[in-house]
Amino acid sequence: MASYKDTLLEFPCDFPLKIMGKAEDELAQVVLEIVTRHAPDFDGASMEIRASSGGNYLSLTCTVVATSKPQLDALYTDLSSHPLVKVVL
Repeated sequence: MASYKDTLLEFPCDFPLKIMGKAEDELAQVVLEIVTRHAPDFDGASMEIRASSGGNYLSLTCTVVATSKPQLDALYTDLSSHPLVKVVL
């Protein structure tokens, strides 16, 4: 059981990840591969994709069933380290 100093989340829980990156054709596929590696039950059809007003960037929202803080930390690390990804919230 995680202590409050580690996280205020109670697991398992639905956890939305917002990923922003350059509007490249492969961004959604790359994000889907990373997310399903850490959350195998994630349904790619539920991914929300929005283009920026100028069309240069994409915002993707993936709501995963988070099972632990280490899982979320690994997700953030893998997503943030990919060159197509600019920001993960």
